[in-house]
Amino acid sequence: MTEGVDVLWDRGWYCFAHREPSPNHGARPPLAQIDLVVVHSISLPPGQYGGDEVRQLFTNTLDCDAHPYFDQLRGLKVSAHFFIRRNGELWQFVSCDDRAWHAGASRWRGRDSCNDDSIGIELEGLEGQTFEPAQYEALADVCAAIAQRYPIAHIAGHEHIAPGRKQDPGPGFDWKRLRAALAWPQGCFPPGCS
Repeated sequence: MTEGVDVLWDRGWYCFAHREPSPNHGARPPLAQIDLVVVHSISLPPGQYGGDEVRQLFTNTLDCDAHPYFDQLRGLKVSAHFFIRRNGELWQFVSCDDRAWHAGASRWRGRDSCNDDSIGIELEGLEGQTFEPAQYEALADVCAAIAQRYPIAHIAGHEHIAPGRKQDPGPGFDWKRLRAALAWPQGCFPPGCS
């Protein structure tokens, strides 16, 4: 690790993110290689932006009586490492050194249980809809910083690691734009997404 990277990170916490620790995390398995970034989308309630409901969900403080949709989230324990709001504001809930609970049943690059060796990034949005320029900028910045610290070799959507079960970030997400911003090799991206 270079000296410059140390300035960006504090025990897996990225210095340019708002930090709000989630209780929903655990240790990674021994010898886990953190080599995958998983891109998700989320909004609560679906299609509504700008509130604190996603942060509350990841910190187990969501009032499940506040909206009929939230009833299905009652008792759910989930988290992501990062959350990027529509305006590009970046939040971090779990140290990247730890295992966040974002992928669920999943498989990518010949391995199951993608939570074990991935970093999950949620974009405020609805699967199938488009995302904001500020979100792509923040996503590219944090991905580049992650790749400086961890041996990232792959990036995929939740839809790629859990096909048939998940559809996010969906067809509204511009993979070509992200690839151009990162300048990572085509082989890092899911087939057909570059």
